[in-house]
Amino acid sequence: MSSELEVPFINEIQEEEEEASDWDLLIAFNELRHREKIQGSKKVAQTWRMKERMKTVSVALVLCLNVGVDPPDVVKTSPCARLECWIDPLSSQKALEAIGANLQKQYERWQPRARYKQSLDPTVDEVKKLCSSLRRNAKEERVLFHYNGHGVPKPTVNGEIWVFNKSYTQYIPLSVYDLQTWMGSPSIYVYDCSNAGIIIELFRQFSQQRESELESGLNGSTPRFGSPTPAVSSVRNCIQLAACGVSELLPMNPELPADLFTSCLTTPIRIALKWYVLQNTGRLVPNITLDLVDKVPGQLNDRRTMLGELNWIFTAITDTIAWNTLPRELFQKLFRQDLLVASLFRNFLLAERIMRSYNCTPMSSPRLPPTYQHPMWQAWDLALDICLRQLPTLLEDENAQFHHSPFFTEQLTAFQVWLSYGSEKRNPPEQLPIVLQVLLSQVHRLRALDLLGRFLDLGPWAVSLALSVGIFPYVLKLLQSSARELRPLLVFIWAKILSVDSSCQTDLVKDNGHKYFLSVLADPYMPAEHRTMAAFVLAMIVNDYKNGQDAALQGNVIATCLEQLSDPSPSLRQWLALCLGKVWSNFDNARWCGVRDRAHEKLSVLLNDPSPEVRASVVFALGTFISVTDRSDQANNIDLGVGMMLASVGNDGSPLVRKEVVVALSSLVQQFESQFTNVVVQWMEEEKQKEKSATVTGEVPALQSSNSIANMGASFSSSDSYSGESTTVRRTYSSSTLAGTTFSSVYMTVWKVLVQLAMGPHREVADMAKQIVNTLKLKASLSARPTHVIQNPKTCYSAPSSPSNTAPIHGTPPQNHFPEDHSTPGSQMRRDYSSPHLSGKVNSYTSPHGRGKKLLSERNSSSLIHEEKEEEPKSLKSTSVTTEFFDWSCRHFAQPLMRLSEEQDPESSSHHRREFRFLRNNNVRQEAREEQVRAGFNRLDVEVFVNKNQGIPSVIKFHPYEGHVAVADKDGICFWDWEQGTKINYIYNENLKNTKISAMDFINPHDESLLLCGTDDGSVRIWRNYLSEGYDGKELVTAFQAISDLIPTVRRAGLVLDWEQESGMLLASGDVRIIRIWDSQRETKVQDIPTGAESCVTSLASDSFGRSLLIAGCGDGSVRLFDRRLAPSECRVMTLREHNRWVVKVHLQKGSEGKIVSASNAGDVRFWDPRFTESVRTLNLTQGITALEIHKHADVLACGSPNQFIGVYNTSGDNLSTIKYHEGFLGQRIGAASCLAFHPYKVKLAAGSTDSFISVYSTPVKRS
Repeated sequence: MSSELEVPFINEIQEEEEEASDWDLLIAFNELRHREKIQGSKKVAQTWRMKERMKTVSVALVLCLNVGVDPPDVVKTSPCARLECWIDPLSSQKALEAIGANLQKQYERWQPRARYKQSLDPTVDEVKKLCSSLRRNAKEERVLFHYNGHGVPKPTVNGEIWVFNKSYTQYIPLSVYDLQTWMGSPSIYVYDCSNAGIIIELFRQFSQQRESELESGLNGSTPRFGSPTPAVSSVRNCIQLAACGVSELLPMNPELPADLFTSCLTTPIRIALKWYVLQNTGRLVPNITLDLVDKVPGQLNDRRTMLGELNWIFTAITDTIAWNTLPRELFQKLFRQDLLVASLFRNFLLAERIMRSYNCTPMSSPRLPPTYQHPMWQAWDLALDICLRQLPTLLEDENAQFHHSPFFTEQLTAFQVWLSYGSEKRNPPEQLPIVLQVLLSQVHRLRALDLLGRFLDLGPWAVSLALSVGIFPYVLKLLQSSARELRPLLVFIWAKILSVDSSCQTDLVKDNGHKYFLSVLADPYMPAEHRTMAAFVLAMIVNDYKNGQDAALQGNVIATCLEQLSDPSPSLRQWLALCLGKVWSNFDNARWCGVRDRAHEKLSVLLNDPSPEVRASVVFALGTFISVTDRSDQANNIDLGVGMMLASVGNDGSPLVRKEVVVALSSLVQQFESQFTNVVVQWMEEEKQKEKSATVTGEVPALQSSNSIANMGASFSSSDSYSGESTTVRRTYSSSTLAGTTFSSVYMTVWKVLVQLAMGPHREVADMAKQIVNTLKLKASLSARPTHVIQNPKTCYSAPSSPSNTAPIHGTPPQNHFPEDHSTPGSQMRRDYSSPHLSGKVNSYTSPHGRGKKLLSERNSSSLIHEEKEEEPKSLKSTSVTTEFFDWSCRHFAQPLMRLSEEQDPESSSHHRREFRFLRNNNVRQEAREEQVRAGFNRLDVEVFVNKNQGIPSVIKFHPYEGHVAVADKDGICFWDWEQGTKINYIYNENLKNTKISAMDFINPHDESLLLCGTDDGSVRIWRNYLSEGYDGKELVTAFQAISDLIPTVRRAGLVLDWEQESGMLLASGDVRIIRIWDSQRETKVQDIPTGAESCVTSLASDSFGRSLLIAGCGDGSVRLFDRRLAPSECRVMTLREHNRWVVKVHLQKGSEGKIVSASNAGDVRFWDPRFTESVRTLNLTQGITALEIHKHADVLACGSPNQFIGVYNTSGDNLSTIKYHEGFLGQRIGAASCLAFHPYKVKLAAGSTDSFISVYSTPVKRS
């Protein structure tokens, strides 16, 4: 009984272990560079920055009070409101002058630097003279016209306000039309009188009339008083504030001032306190009287006092109401363009609230939506309650301490709550303007900056929103702070701002803000994350901005960056290199500073960096390091040295890096265009000679190695290249000389790297390189004509030397033709490798062994030259290639950095999908266990699927967890649903002509699968979305040259691959004498292991868990064992030589006691103990087997025979099944097997045959 209970328990443990293993398994080729296009963010026009700042420089204060005489059309109550500017007009003989002076002081509180002119009880001429004079002095700035008409009749329906005659015996009308003419534009008008709304309406009519007159040219009047007639567009730039509506009278409540509207606009806190006491809400705070509120202690501009804090809260609340109510453009115009206008409109919101309680509706132009019932007014009332409650105590006791309002703390908390659920789809947080105000306070600043940073991190939309509310000047000023605790927050905020709006670089340089980030970058105690952001900010400051480059160079940015290149953080290394590249881009002063610091040599060390982004950044920096203007001998030496550095990474595993290599080398080619042209002419001549000699002798041209190309100019003995592979070129070069390397060999090296890149497997890289190569070839072919050879006197210092003088070159140079297309059916898949000039005119010579092909024969050259006689070759500068790598790198900072990624977030949909896949995987493994146990004694001949493939199958693979099988033919891969019997999709691999797919595997099969395809020219391509129909469905994740220097043989193994999902390592070999190990995480070659064999490698196997044992089957029958942990010269630990013929398969059984299994095409299968050199068991199967496959988990193997049958055996040698015919009554004979594959878990066998049929065989279905 106990044993029965134990079995489910053990199975449960195994399930948990296997499920955990899926979560722990590496997901390869899943970085951002693999999942998204390398392009920058779409530039969105930023509207936050005012097109032009404006100032109100002149103010006209026109008071028509006529103290002691009431206007005839207004019947005043008794008692009545009398205070004007808080002064009783009847209190003294000179009350009018005191009122004018007080009004000026009230305005000066908001704009102290303006020019003020008072006009007390004026005449029409005085107003005219005053307005014209102010407009003349103000020029293009704003003028304010304040009109108090409490002592004159109400405005007329004809658009007239009233003034006086000289003797004050008559009221004289003054047309608003004339006032518009005198005031000009831009202007702001304040009307404090009854029926003021009528002026706004008639003002608009007069403006429209004036515009029509100006447009039709009817207005022929000359300017008066030197004031020009306003332009059509300028009359609209006038702002008006009116105290009441069209037919409304001003309040006459004796408890209020007569100029209630002016009081609200110029003394908002004082009138707000008085109105608060007059309202019922004031009774919540007992013992507060009107007299008492006049004694509120403090200064308006001192936030530590009660009065100052109330003013601060009022500013925050009115700003918040406006920002949440007004359209963004109107908010910017009224609340951010002009300080005085912004203050008046903030106070206007209070005026609307107060005056509406007295049946007056203040009006404005532009018109504002009603705000008097906004919820934020309740927060204002609460703030007044809390402050005024303390007022009696503070007045009675001098030692009493003022307790600050919790308003800002509570608003920050509300903002924090919004951030917890914030997204672009929700309404913006209404507290954002308050956060801006809180930045002014040292008490709340740290928390406010933290919350602001979290808000900006939500995305570019949040940055734009914060900039529109006016955050920019505040965070700019904070850069003057020396507080260390603010550094991480400010650096983060500025990184976010510059990632969205790079134009802020000018403001930073202007205010010396760059020094702040230089100090952060140089601070060794700052975390690498924040130094990375500082490097990004500095890179944005110098990006295409000469003043920024100057400022950063003076701040010693180059030395600061170079000192930290060895930092452990890859992001920091990346941005240090990008910053350096931008600093000296088109800036020779910075470049020579870099030369003195040996910057290019220090950077070259990072060409071996584990991170592809860092390597690409270094290549970018070295590319911009190439001088654009300086052509001295020293500059040429340095540039060519950099060229050799760049050539050494031409075969990098990451297309991200190779693209930058093409761009960088294009800069070098542009600077030495004539020298490169001469080298290409020489190269074409050499290739022509080689082709002739190959034709005469019948030799097969060798396949080209990009690695050997990279080593031109580096000297080494032939014994070093034991496998046809050259050692890595030295990465560092002297800044003054290129030791042992002639100039011409540098040009030839760079040229051949470009040729190799143009023939590379990645389409985008190849297309970029083709532009340069084809342009150079065209120039070379045209310059090769005898009648057109012109000596260039400027090329004396770097003319290419003769072939006999060049440095020794190992490996065959690339031959002369780019393939016109990939051998993919359908014209839409054709790949054109030639320039527009060359297409259609090139006869191709095709090497039977792949990549080396001739581009331009002599005969075609002459015909081309004849046809293009009149056409000049296109300059390389016009065909310059670029990438968006820098902009793509910047996108990182525009995206959320604090939030968990979708993959890390356990609540995200992608995590749930992954969880589902892992549960499915576990179920597949569990269901296959019973089959695996029975496989060693069961038939395996039930044909569950058969169909005809598009081409002859060369490789076949089951997907481990999904019901499809991938079948590779020469040019592409077909996907079949073997469970349903249907074809899913067919994709072209886009390999070159005369190459075929020789290896295939699934990467990340446990998650979102990728398809790995290797072709016999040594190139590898990895595809995503391979099941999506249509040409646009599939995506190329990456492509690289896994093996080069392929050795031509009569029987070829092609490219042999072994993918290790657990370690992310890709083992590659084939028609070479090495085994190359690639690291998918680094996208670099880890090591080359020499096989020591004189034949090709035909099969690979490895211990993916121990990660040390490596097994290679060879064409000479030997099986070689390697220990990866040892040095390349010592790592071959054993050679097993019992096979006499081609090894078709090597396999390492699972488990600690697992044997090595090998099989040759002679039909002998041998089992080996890794500790001994003699086999422990031998099975002799059929002679001349074409393919053999061994199940990873079950006791079964299968072999295909050229005699048209498949034999299925267990490891003891027992024949389980022999498959000769397809199923059916008239089942035909199967073809000779070309490839076999077992399902990784289920006992299913897939077979592809030379007659293009594919079949899937299963064990007999268990009957229930």
